[in-house]
Amino acid sequence: MLLDTLNYSSVEGSRNDKDIVIYSLSTCGFCKRAMTYLKDKGFSYRYIHLDQTPLETKSEVKRLLKASFNEDVAFPFAVIDKESYLVGFIEEDWKRTLGL
Repeated sequence: MLLDTLNYSSVEGSRNDKDIVIYSLSTCGFCKRAMTYLKDKGFSYRYIHLDQTPLETKSEVKRLLKASFNEDVAFPFAVIDKESYLVGFIEEDWKRTLGL
């Protein structure tokens, strides 16, 4: 699957209890806030800035995420443990989904 072959960047943290992948845009303020939140809470995570990939890749990633989660893709789009997801950055939603 394409999502498994993307060139993700990794951020190491003291918490590795969740597999977190962030699909973001390099210019997205909410994406930056989401990743700062994860870092401040000590979570390890992987991310990719889709605006720095070919347009075909970005389009295919968005199609796959929509098909997997039945949700329109907006940024940031976070996938947690390949089962749950978060769209955008609303701190209370992130806190609840991450069990904080």
